[in-house]
Amino acid sequence: MTMAEAELSETAGRYRHEAVFYSGVDEFAALTTEFIERAASRGDPVLAVLSRPKIDLLQERLGAGAASVEFADMAAIGANPARIIATWRDFVAAHAGAAQLWGVGEPAYPGRSPAELAECQLHEALLNLAFDASTPFWLLCPYDIEALAADVIRNAQRTHPFITWDGERQACHSFREIDVGGPFDRPVPARPAATASRSFEFADLPQVRAFVADQAAQAGLAEEPAEAMVLSANEIVTNSIRHGGGSGELHIWADGNSLVCEVTDAGHITSPLVGRLRPDPEALGGGGLWLANQLCDLVEIYSSASGTVVRVRMYLQS
Repeated sequence: MTMAEAELSETAGRYRHEAVFYSGVDEFAALTTEFIERAASRGDPVLAVLSRPKIDLLQERLGAGAASVEFADMAAIGANPARIIATWRDFVAAHAGAAQLWGVGEPAYPGRSPAELAECQLHEALLNLAFDASTPFWLLCPYDIEALAADVIRNAQRTHPFITWDGERQACHSFREIDVGGPFDRPVPARPAATASRSFEFADLPQVRAFVADQAAQAGLAEEPAEAMVLSANEIVTNSIRHGGGSGELHIWADGNSLVCEVTDAGHITSPLVGRLRPDPEALGGGGLWLANQLCDLVEIYSSASGTVVRVRMYLQS
């Protein structure tokens, strides 16, 4: 049995979430092409969610073999990292019954803002809960050690049970499982001292929508993203009223090239995949954070026994 066959034998019939660390595009191409060709040689389904230039690179390297691979643009699917898990779950569901599934996804790439990279780290941690251990899915997550900051690489090791470094696949001793009882219990970045703010209760929903719309207009947010922020804020405030003690506070401020709307309440969010799984159309409620993730450029959740902070971010046009 070859080394590749031994690795596959150990992984077959199980979910494997693995980070692969590479230096530059040539090593990226070599590592991911080998991975994809192994899947293609078996006739297994494979999905690669990458930047457009890397898709073009792999299609060129794979030649005719690229026709057997599904490709998706990470910029379209994962600009907001909270949308990515649904794509992987849709892929797995579409190929239910397959003996083995393969995926390549690179959510953390150069040019991401610090806030986006923090959400990429959370996304990677939550991926360890997104599939049952018996799901025959090998997901490879490339990280460019030349282009990404050292803390991003360290965080990748903490969120992946397996890693490949210098071509050697191994269990990652730095891996830490996420606390399923407090998946969003993390420090809240300080907001500015001066923000537009107001408190709210159930009767205030119309005023909340008008307040957010007015702040979005003052900030110069275009009509469509402004409407998306108003709708998202309405959904999150409604969640606060229903599940967060019946009241809360809302703050809005400009942060560089984005407008941030923050909702705080006394609730505690403990469902790890909230807002990341497609809502059941038969269920009543529960889709507010999902909708916000689909509409907004970024959604950040911070939650502990002392309360919850949800921030939605829309980028301003340059």
